[in-house]
Amino acid sequence: MNKSTISDISKTTSNTATVFGKVVSVVGQIAEVEIESEQQPYLNDILVDQEGNEIKLEVFYQYNKVCACLILSNRDKIYRSMSFISTNSVMQIPIGSEVLGRIVNLFGEVQDGFNPLTDINQQPIYSKTPPLNIVRGPSQILETGIKAIDFLTPFAKGGKIGFVGGAGVGKTILMTELIHNISQTTNSASVFAGVGERIREGQELWQRLSEAKVLKGTALILGQMNENAAVRFRVALASVTIAEYFRDILKKDVLYFIDNVYRYVQAGNEVSTLLGTIPSEQAYQATLQMEISSLEDRLVSTENGSITSVQTVYVPADELGDAGVSAIMSFLDTVVVLSRSAAEQGLYPPLDISISSSSASTNLIGSEHFEVLTAFRQLMSKYQKLEHIVAIIGESELSVEDQIDFSRAKKAINYLTQPFFVTEPQTGKKGV
Repeated sequence: MNKSTISDISKTTSNTATVFGKVVSVVGQIAEVEIESEQQPYLNDILVDQEGNEIKLEVFYQYNKVCACLILSNRDKIYRSMSFISTNSVMQIPIGSEVLGRIVNLFGEVQDGFNPLTDINQQPIYSKTPPLNIVRGPSQILETGIKAIDFLTPFAKGGKIGFVGGAGVGKTILMTELIHNISQTTNSASVFAGVGERIREGQELWQRLSEAKVLKGTALILGQMNENAAVRFRVALASVTIAEYFRDILKKDVLYFIDNVYRYVQAGNEVSTLLGTIPSEQAYQATLQMEISSLEDRLVSTENGSITSVQTVYVPADELGDAGVSAIMSFLDTVVVLSRSAAEQGLYPPLDISISSSSASTNLIGSEHFEVLTAFRQLMSKYQKLEHIVAIIGESELSVEDQIDFSRAKKAINYLTQPFFVTEPQTGKKGV
C-alpha cells in the first residue's frame, strides 16, 4: 500500500488514518490482520477495506503485530492479503430524538423502509466512565397494568426485571404487552434491543407499536438471528448507548427492553470459541461475568433520569441452573419465571408463582399489599401440597377445610390471568 492510497482512504474517516495492514487468515467470523504500519490500532478500533469501505472489522485483541478482528459485515467478500486501514474510531451509533419511531441496525442504517437518518450525532457504543450521580436503590413502584405482575412481583422504577423461561412460554409477548401498557401511561422514552431473536418478532413488534400509536416514543435497534455473532454481540451495547443519551442529555426516564439477553451471552460464547480461548463452566466463555456486567452496570439510574430495564432470558432445556442463566439472574432485582405447565393450561401470563420474586415486595409496597401477598403465598404453598394428594386420590377425599382452600387457590390463580392487548388478533379477546 503506497502513501497516496493511504491519504485517499483517510479522507473517508474522521481522523487521519495511520494504521494499516492486510488479512492473513479468516476463520469463521474472525479475521486476522497483520499490521504493517509502525503505529498499532487500539482495542475496538474499526478497520475498513481500502477498496470501498464496505467491509468493517473491529479489533478484538492483538498479539505481536497481528490483530484478531471481529467481522461486522459480509465475510464472503474478504480474502487473504486484502488491505485494511484504521478509521481511528470505535463503532458508533446515531443518538437523538430522531431515532424515536425508527428501526436501525448496529451501523445506524434504517430498517423500516423510510428516509435514512442524516445530519445526526453519533456516539461510541462503549462507555468510558460510569456516571458520577448514580441514584442508589429504587424509590417507587412502576405499574404495568398486568395484575399478576403488579401483585406478585411488583416492578421498581429504575430496577432490572427479567422474564425467565424456556422457548415458547410467552416471554416476548409479555414484553410487548409491557411496552404497550407503560408507554401509554408514562412520558418516558423507550428503547428496544432485539438481540439474536426471530426476524418476524421485530416486524410484529413494529406493527403492534404502530397500531397502538406508541411507536413514536420508541427506538428499535435490531441484530437478530440472521446476523453474525459479532453483530449480535455489539447490538446490546449500542442500544444501551441510546438509552444513556435519553437519560443523561434529554433527562428522561427510560424504559429499556432487551430480547434476548441470553442471546447476547450466546453470541459472546460463539466469538470466544472462534478465538480458541479456554472455556469455563459448562463450556461458557471465561469472560462471561465481565461481559454481562459491561452491559448491566450501564443500566443504572442517575439524578438526571432513570433506566428501568426489562430483559427476557431464554433458559436452555428449561434448566434454571444453567451457568449463563444464573450469571444473568444475579444482576436482576425482579425475576419473573414463566412456567411451561401454566402456559399449557392456558393461564396467561404463565407465572411460576412459587419461584418468581421481587425486591420491591419487601420494601416498596404498602402494608395491606404485603399482608395480602403473604397470605396468598401461604395459600399457594398449601395448594401445591394438596395438588399431589388430589392427583392420587381425588379432590373429594380431602377434608372440608382442605377442599375450601384448594378451591379458593384455583379461583385465585384464574383471577390473576387476563387477556392481552397485543394478542387480540390471535385470541379474539379484547385486551384489559
